[in-house]
Amino acid sequence: MLSNVLNSPQALQVNIQIVRIFSRLRQLLNNQTEFKFEIEEIKRQLSNHDINLEQVFKCPDKMVEKKAQLRERMGYAPDEL
Repeated sequence: MLSNVLNSPQALQVNIQIVRIFSRLRQLLNNQTEFKFEIEEIKRQLSNHDINLEQVFKCPDKMVEKKAQLRERMGYAPDEL
């Protein structure tokens, strides 16, 4: 604010630099929000992949557990002599 009040070439240069810095900060913040959205999208995709991989690894375990269970015999039982 002081650079606006003072009327000298140096004050004018300081004022221009301040405006440039604030505009650059605004650009950086906008770019960061885009990066944040991209990172959130990647996180969401990775969490979906984690869920799918978990299901893929659970399926063979369930199949092994089913085979380990004893099955009842089907059909006729032979007569004991």
